[in-house]
Formats: sequence, C-alpha cells, structure tokens
Amino acid sequence: MIGTAFRATLAGATLALALSGAAQAADEFIVVQSTTSTANSGLLDAILPQFTEKTGIEVRVVAVGTGQAIKNAENGDGDVLLVHAKPAEEKFVADGWGVQRFDVMYNDFVVVGPTADPAGVKGGTDVVAAFQAIAAAGAPFASRGDDSGTHKAELKFWKEAGVDVKAASGGWYRETGSGMGATLNAAQGMGAYALTDRGTWISFGNKDGMEIAVEGDERLFNQYGVILVNPQKHPSVKAEAGQTFIDWLIGPEGQAAIAGFKLDGQELFFPNAK
Repeated sequence: MIGTAFRATLAGATLALALSGAAQAADEFIVVQSTTSTANSGLLDAILPQFTEKTGIEVRVVAVGTGQAIKNAENGDGDVLLVHAKPAEEKFVADGWGVQRFDVMYNDFVVVGPTADPAGVKGGTDVVAAFQAIAAAGAPFASRGDDSGTHKAELKFWKEAGVDVKAASGGWYRETGSGMGATLNAAQGMGAYALTDRGTWISFGNKDGMEIAVEGDERLFNQYGVILVNPQKHPSVKAEAGQTFIDWLIGPEGQAAIAGFKLDGQELFFPNAK
C-alpha cells in the first residue's frame, strides 16, 4: 500500500509539473503597443508568426494611434512600443518611460483625395502648398483627429501652411477621431482629401473614386521606431522577452521579414535599422 500511495503521489506531482510547464509556455507572451498602420496594412500579421516560431514568444498587439500607444506604455500597459512619431518617441525615452529607441523601418505619407480633385492639387509634390490650396477651396478634408503619428504630421503641415484648422473644424475640416482605415472610409464617403501612410493606402480596399493626389515631398518621410518600456518604471514589464523581440525586429531576420512583406507587388515598409 505504501508503494502504491508513493507512486500515486509521484504521478500526481509529475502531472502537476507538466501542467505548470505547459501553463508557463502558454503564458510566454509580450504586449506591443503599436499603431493602426502596422495593423491595418497587414504587416504585423505577416511577420509576427516568424518571430513566434523562432522564439516561442507570442506577440499580442494593441493597435491604436501613436499618441494613445505612448500613453498606454507610460501607464505600463505593454512591454514594447512600436510607433511613428520620432519627437514623441525621443521624449518618451528622455522622460524615463523607455529604455532606448531604435529605428526600424520607414515609408511615406501621401495626400489622397477624390478623382474630381476640387482643390486642383493632383500631381503635386509640395504638401504644404497642397494644404493651402485645399483650405482656400474649402474642399472637404478628413482628419484622424486622434493624436496619432499621422495626425501629428498632418497638424505640422497645416501649421506650416498657415491654416487654422481649429477654426475650420466642423466645416470643410472634419475630424473623425478614428483610425486610418475608418478615416479613409469617411473620406471616400464624403469626397474628401486625407493624409495617410502609403502602407495603409495600398492595403485599403475602398478606393473607388479616390486616388493619390500629392506624393514625393521629402517632408512626407515617415519613420518608425521601437522602444522597450522601462522595467524600472514598471516592474511588470517582460524586459527579457521584449528585448528579444526588439533584437529580432532590428536584426537581419526581422529586417528581411519587413522587406519581404508586399501587396500587389509593392513593398509597404522599408527596413532601415542601423
């Protein structure tokens, strides 16, 4: 009887250890606070399985505007930040919320609008001049209005154009308070212009009656960066797993995965980690 009881106890302990190991494996994940552009474009869906297959670490993405992603990371609601507003990212690190910022990839912004082109900006390469023409014509413009990286860039262009969009809000200037895909849908529905990253535009499936109006201005350059959330600020941060992800993303395999992501034969993001 003693031997039987011992064997039963040993078997139970072995099963408990096995279940514990399985639970730990299942719990090996990180949370990445990122932008709607990386999600809407399909990039993360394409490359993250490659990272998980290599490391066993699952990546759970929270896709919001850059401003909200940064706030979430400051609150400790994530392990890694992957966004596209370099001044805000550098401030995030300088304020102690992040450990170090790394360049990851870039694409560019484009101004899209109705084929009828009521502001007469089609074919232009000067984004500020285009914004001035849109305002002068009172042509509808759909803004994300959500403190995202795209919205921050857009507001910078309006400021350079000398246009007070707050005064125009609710008139020709419409703020959606939504992500890039929803804002493009709104623009399509109201025959409005909008600023979007090229990756989301390429993957956008509701282009009927819309086209790229302005592109090629060097001011439309759109850089993405990645940062580990500071574990000294938030001890819950999975620093080792988060750094493993960053090292992969800016290393040869991650950079090749980014370059290999294409839609309709077009590369959406261009790796440029140093």
